[in-house]
Amino acid sequence: MKPLIGVSTYLEESAAWGVWDLPAALLPAGYPRLVQRAGGLAAMLPPDAPSAAARLVARLDGVVIAGGPDVEPVRYGAERDPRTGPPARERDAWELALIEAALASGTPLLGICRGMQLLNVALGGTLRQHVDGHTSPVAGTFGEHPVTPVAGTRYGALVPAEFAVPTHHHQTVDRLGEGLTVSAVAADGTVEAVELPGPRWVLGVQWHPEMAEDTRVMTALVEAAAAPGADSGP
Repeated sequence: MKPLIGVSTYLEESAAWGVWDLPAALLPAGYPRLVQRAGGLAAMLPPDAPSAAARLVARLDGVVIAGGPDVEPVRYGAERDPRTGPPARERDAWELALIEAALASGTPLLGICRGMQLLNVALGGTLRQHVDGHTSPVAGTFGEHPVTPVAGTRYGALVPAEFAVPTHHHQTVDRLGEGLTVSAVAADGTVEAVELPGPRWVLGVQWHPEMAEDTRVMTALVEAAAAPGADSGP
């Protein structure tokens, strides 16, 4: 059976389609399409009470924390930089609970952009609230730059050579969370991927694989989610 991969979503107060303009749980189509192309079944995970996260993750084979708004700086003990976006407190709380539940249960976990940043924060790390050169100059579009893998890491085994990726972010990892290791970097030294060494499949990437044709990262998550004992814990 194909593994069931849950992907966190946006919760927007106003979204328009057809004749409707209503509150909506949203997910860019690239995420479920990437899960499907990688051989998994995709399920959307709208924000819920953090206390529900462990029960939900227990029903999943893998978890993806999607990209989105900036993490509120209070989550990592920092003052807000003027360039940091407005808080998304409900989503922060929900996705941190999903991450904690996945880590506790050993459920394979992939963080994408904001998801990588939240993974770092969940493990006690901090963020740089602004970096230049990692977004497109055209609003609402993605830029592209190469990332270099770190040899000997999970990501380095998946993608062993420098590879150009779609990117759109202005925040990234500063102090690494406990146990994390850097597994890819940009030319300017920006951390582009982090992971937890060891048996648990835990990886965060700063770029947006859902906006590209390459499926190696998501395929690795799906394969880990399909493996016997994938949720057996640390």
